[in-house]
Amino acid sequence: MGATEGGGQPSLNTRPLFKLMVEKKASDLFFTSNAPIKIKIEGQIFPINKQILSPETVRQAACGLMNAAQLEQFQRDLELDFAISEPGLGRFRVNVFQQRGNPAMVLRYITADMPRLDELGLPDIMSDLIMMKRGLVLLVGATGSGKSTSLAAMINYRNENSSDHIVTIEDPIEFLHTNKRSIVNQREVGLDTHSYARALRGVMRAAPDVILIGEVRDRESMEAAISLSGTGHLVLATLHANNCAETLDRIINMFPREQHTQIFLDLSQYLRAILAQRLVPGKDARRVAAVEVMLNTPHIAELVKKGDVMAIKEAIFASSERGIQSFDMALLALYRQGRVELEEALANADSRTNLEARVNFG
Repeated sequence: MGATEGGGQPSLNTRPLFKLMVEKKASDLFFTSNAPIKIKIEGQIFPINKQILSPETVRQAACGLMNAAQLEQFQRDLELDFAISEPGLGRFRVNVFQQRGNPAMVLRYITADMPRLDELGLPDIMSDLIMMKRGLVLLVGATGSGKSTSLAAMINYRNENSSDHIVTIEDPIEFLHTNKRSIVNQREVGLDTHSYARALRGVMRAAPDVILIGEVRDRESMEAAISLSGTGHLVLATLHANNCAETLDRIINMFPREQHTQIFLDLSQYLRAILAQRLVPGKDARRVAAVEVMLNTPHIAELVKKGDVMAIKEAIFASSERGIQSFDMALLALYRQGRVELEEALANADSRTNLEARVNFG
């Protein structure tokens, strides 16, 4: 805590809060006007104390983390995403926004250690996908499902095992990659480029082998992702969707109806995989990733071409092909590996009945 403000409430010194997040291995810290600060640890949210924050305290804490350009942008847009580095602690993603006319802020801790695919316990197929020469790989999930961490692990794997030029476009940059066998250039929206769309329009001039799009937010970015994946580049991107089938619905709904046939055709040719990720409580009180995997096999490619999303969902559930798995199959694997309790697996299953049957009868 710092000096007392005019309203009588002490101002916030954020560094001890950053340190608390690191010590507790917290994922998020929440600042809301007229409420205490709350911390999120392994998916559970707790107040750190009983002190109620005034709107002015939250505003000063948030603005104290911004530079002049960011402050101007926040005052104009009433919302802002950026990342900061705290010496000796690591990097933090900051989201500031208005709610009910008052400021709010969420801090997310970005671990200083570069994530690795084997340490995260992700499906083996992900190391195969990141080494592909061309095509589109989509990683989807809700906010806080670990998409950024998994993508960073995939990029790190390629960086260690192939000699390429990797270009990332992120908002903001979270994990900082160093050049290993590859060259990794990371561009931050708002700092190094004005928008995802503008960066993607010029990315081919940088002669990339791999392109990472931090988040596909609009039709223009989706068009670019599909186009680039069809011209000899490996493109990785994230979307907010709950599963593989919903991802296809999200993509197609970005486009007018008269383009749907062509978009499904393009996806059937260039899409390599959709990975849908959820985090579930593990036995050691740490969350583990359950990943639904859709690979664009000839059968699934034909269903994509037809736009038969429901049949794709059924094909994933029924498939026995290497690498493809439904959420329930991912949960079953985690249970058999001893990483999650049976009841936790059943509670997170898409079909509790079907998962119980697989557990009991194989």
